[in-house]
Amino acid sequence: MEPDVAIEADVRFAGPATPVVVMRNLDVVLVALALVPALALGAPVLGCVLGAGGWVLQRMIAAFDRRWTGRLSDPLKRLTVNLFEAFGRIWLLVGVIVVAAVVGGRPDGRAATLMIFGAYSIAFVIRLVSGPPRPGAVK
Repeated sequence: MEPDVAIEADVRFAGPATPVVVMRNLDVVLVALALVPALALGAPVLGCVLGAGGWVLQRMIAAFDRRWTGRLSDPLKRLTVNLFEAFGRIWLLVGVIVVAAVVGGRPDGRAATLMIFGAYSIAFVIRLVSGPPRPGAVK
């Protein structure tokens, strides 16, 4: 009986690493991968780290929001929360860029901007390539 439980646990553990999950989070993976060569080539550390960290933070907020709004039954409340959350994440990224520029100077602000712009561009392309949501995914 125990081997069946172990096999079942392994199957569940292997589930989240599907190509769809990797593709959905490719922007986060590429931001982490781009950070190392950017820093090695002499890009401003503060700007790169703040830009990458800000992007990852806003993606974590988005994931939390999707779970939270999924529990709301009223479509108007769900729309309202989604709109405020989306604009809040945009302002979070703007704040990261401003902080990088004020604390570290223009080069750090530019580095943060480029990290966020690159990550956003990748996320945008992934959304375009993935096509419309499957039926029933949007409530």
